Amino acid sequence: MKMTDIPFSVTDWAAVEATLHPGEHGQATWRTRHFGEIRVRQVEYSPGYLADHWCSKGHILFVLEGELMTELDDGQTVTLTPGMSYQVADGAEAHRSSTVGGARLFIVD
Repeated sequence: MKMTDIPFSVTDWAAVEATLHPGEHGQATWRTRHFGEIRVRQVEYSPGYLADHWCSKGHILFVLEGELMTELDDGQTVTLTPGMSYQVADGAEAHRSSTVGGARLFIVD
């Protein structure tokens, strides 16, 4: 990733408009900014959230609060807690997320 043509700026994530994205169970609330081709999001999953799709998009995902379970299409499951991240490339392992008690994430893709 090469970041170009992005002047210095500050984001107050609480002031960024929220969009709702229903999952198979629960919902995700996204606060999204775009910087050229880079999408940066603060995402909050409701308790009981289960994604309604398998994702093949690359991400750098950092857990701010809560506990996130990520299932890979090979059956492997990883659990992330605050301060942990995962990194995956576009087109690499398909994955989907869930949480029992809710989670707040910071995602760059």
